[in-house]
Amino acid sequence: MLTHGSKESRVSRALLAFLAIALAAAALAPAADALPAKFWGVVPQSVPTPEQFARIKRGGVDSVRIPISWDSQPGPGATPDWSGVDTVIGHAAEAGVDILPYVYGAPSWAVPSAPVPGTHGGLSAAPRNLPAAGAAGRAWSSFLKLAVERYGPSGTFWSTHPKVPQQPIRTWQVWNEENFKYFVTRPNPAEYGKLVKISSAAIKSVDPGAKVVLGGLFARPNEARFKVKPPQAYFASDFLEKMYQRTPGIKSKFDGIALHPYSKKFQYLAPDIEEVRAVLKANGDAGKSLWITELGWSSETPNTADAFAKGVKGQVKQLKGGFSLLVRNQAKWHLRGVYWFSLEDGPPTACNFCGGAGLFGPGFVQKPAWSAYVKFAGGQP
Repeated sequence: MLTHGSKESRVSRALLAFLAIALAAAALAPAADALPAKFWGVVPQSVPTPEQFARIKRGGVDSVRIPISWDSQPGPGATPDWSGVDTVIGHAAEAGVDILPYVYGAPSWAVPSAPVPGTHGGLSAAPRNLPAAGAAGRAWSSFLKLAVERYGPSGTFWSTHPKVPQQPIRTWQVWNEENFKYFVTRPNPAEYGKLVKISSAAIKSVDPGAKVVLGGLFARPNEARFKVKPPQAYFASDFLEKMYQRTPGIKSKFDGIALHPYSKKFQYLAPDIEEVRAVLKANGDAGKSLWITELGWSSETPNTADAFAKGVKGQVKQLKGGFSLLVRNQAKWHLRGVYWFSLEDGPPTACNFCGGAGLFGPGFVQKPAWSAYVKFAGGQP
């Protein structure tokens, strides 16, 4: 028998104490591998270089969300210009980073554009309506098929670039912020439901195993409060509920939803998400996954004109609070992935906080927010 003061006893007690601490830490801390695969994402405002892709991969970024615009098709039946998309997908695949595309936009030959209300005389324009029916709907469906034929399983991009590691796209987002005037000047839940139905048919005709995700709904746009007709925007939960009500058979046409819960502070994320999940539950879709495909705050100096400007330290505080909340409730909310907007600072004119939204500043110099992101993602700065 070991005496109380023996060396063996002290070693045994130390080992047991170490094991107890390790087990407690495992039980209390949300391990990165407990989250769904490819959980951590970013949204770039420009095309990252191969070196930048390699760096963010080391930092724990699993996926990058990019646009694929129908505007790249110059005319009916013409071959789209895939060059820009090819570049970003190639760089991502070489770094081992997944791509989540959102397909949106419409060329003027298919859908007339219209001034975005409230943009100082219509300086911005967007499609007047969605390409959900008629000739526009058929052309949109054809474009989607071409995209899946190029970047999906056995896609022509992979066969014509044999040195690029194959990472076919299997998840597709239909449009972006379809409940908000900047992406369709006349948001319409019923019309969007029709767009989802024809989009699902087109995508799955090429890749039956593909997943179709709704475009990221802007959680609470201020324009949804305006008493104007036609509406300039809807709250995400209201838009989703009306889509269900006005689109028979919609439940089987999509595999998940996406939300952009931009808010003044991270504490408001929970009610925004809970509202949307309540709509899913009420419509018998409680099991569907949720993607947060845009979320972020700016490191710009706080000011009364921009609720998202938090300063350098404030940006870190919001990221830590928001990510902690999302990880803690991941299972409850069926959360599939989170994408920070944005990877790098963009043009200040792109949106009210785009100039400071990045994890990296000018020259791709990391901000403190990048270090905070990396700790959650389990990577290295």
